[in-house]
Amino acid sequence: MPTLRLVPMTDQQYARYRESAEADYAQNIAAAGVMPLPEAREKAREDYRQLLPDGLASAGHHLWTAYDADDEVGMVWLHLDEKSDGTHAFGYDFEVRPDLRRKGYGRMIMQAVERICRERGVRSIGLSVFGNNLGARALYEEMGFEVTRVQMRKLL
Repeated sequence: MPTLRLVPMTDQQYARYRESAEADYAQNIAAAGVMPLPEAREKAREDYRQLLPDGLASAGHHLWTAYDADDEVGMVWLHLDEKSDGTHAFGYDFEVRPDLRRKGYGRMIMQAVERICRERGVRSIGLSVFGNNLGARALYEEMGFEVTRVQMRKLL
């Protein structure tokens, strides 16, 4: 049985993540039909610039690398936000290495995030998932996440 641990991301890991994450985010925006790829690339660049202006040192943001023993298996990007009723978390990115998907690592990463949030007194964890990411949607629903907003469109 794999054992998973989350370790704060290093500068080198962050540089590698940031490069691939912006490109993946842009591809997902375009694949979901939100906007054409050129505009999606600019949106991805701008979103990352705004959300992580100081990289790993950006206030309230936590990026961890997930390990099974010494093997990097994925990553997590979580933002903690103080509101009038307490601390709330938002998961901007949860990722499992492509060759390790469907082996339980996504669930283990989410469980580790829940433990961290409980230890910090977090009241809720939110996230967004693209509609075409059926595997992630199914996992989140199995883990008790509820739909809070739906956005739809029709191609003409």
